[in-house]
Amino acid sequence: MSQQQRRPWIVGVSGASGTPFAASVLRGLLDAGESVDLVVSRASRLTLLDETGIAFRDAHWREDLRSWLARGADGKPDTFAVGGGALERVRHWAAGDLAAGPSSGSYPAKGMLIVPASTACVAGVALGLSKDLLQRAASVTLKERRTLVVAVRETPLSGQTLKQMVALDEAGAVVLPASPAFYAGATHIQDLVDFVAGRVLDAARVPHRLYRRWEGELGGGSRERA
Repeated sequence: MSQQQRRPWIVGVSGASGTPFAASVLRGLLDAGESVDLVVSRASRLTLLDETGIAFRDAHWREDLRSWLARGADGKPDTFAVGGGALERVRHWAAGDLAAGPSSGSYPAKGMLIVPASTACVAGVALGLSKDLLQRAASVTLKERRTLVVAVRETPLSGQTLKQMVALDEAGAVVLPASPAFYAGATHIQDLVDFVAGRVLDAARVPHRLYRRWEGELGGGSRERA
């Protein structure tokens, strides 16, 4: 695909706990044939190292991303097959690169998914700050009236954060707390992670098969477990 034809989803990963959510969203986008521009904040690299043992390095980002996406939510490596062809559709931008493509409204993008989103990230985007590429890309997404999904991962929520979440909603963003449901018949931690990732992709209108959808019939999840 030529650069003129490519219209990626920008995926921003902030420093909140929940790197498995980001991995599931990325796998879902790639499985759907989407292109991805990835921005991994400095704080999120510490979280990723703590939660997975993976050090995300700018100079070796493709190798590190493959290890991350192959890892299950339970910590087991090589749980998922990650093809090289899929990774060819990913472009990585350093978080400190404010001259990167996603920093401009003229850069062609479908929208942006921030997963997980920390409260600091929520505050920065709500206030229109651009301290790094993640925040700048989110501001651009809002001003260009593109889809912005903010998967907040924090509990409890302070009054100030709640006000900032309302501000994001009023600005046109989809505020999507990382809250898994249980009606889909979850039997594994990966099921709960995939439910949240699936709801993020639903908000972006990206097709996926990450969770069993509600069909108006009670007991469907328990029957699947049986």
